[in-house]
Amino acid sequence: MTYRPLPKELTIAKSKIEGLGLFASEDIKKGVILGISHVRDNRFENGFIRTPLGGFINHSEDPNLETILITEDRFVKTIRSISKGEELTLNYTLYKL
Repeated sequence: MTYRPLPKELTIAKSKIEGLGLFASEDIKKGVILGISHVRDNRFENGFIRTPLGGFINHSEDPNLETILITEDRFVKTIRSISKGEELTLNYTLYKL
């Protein structure tokens, strides 16, 4: 098995929102769990550490992703279909997912 820091349908590119962002490199359907974005680790202030997937998702008031808790870790899931080239976003603050 080969380790991929991002799912094959995602890439990192310059964002119009802030810095670099996460973008769809192919169409993605609604309801797809893209992978783990935050791993539970109590050594960190908020109790989580971001994965490469979680590190590049920008904030939006009209997001196309949501976080879901599976066991103790946070995963991201599409809440609508996402078109190739579209930026993936979450509604979050720096202090609360």
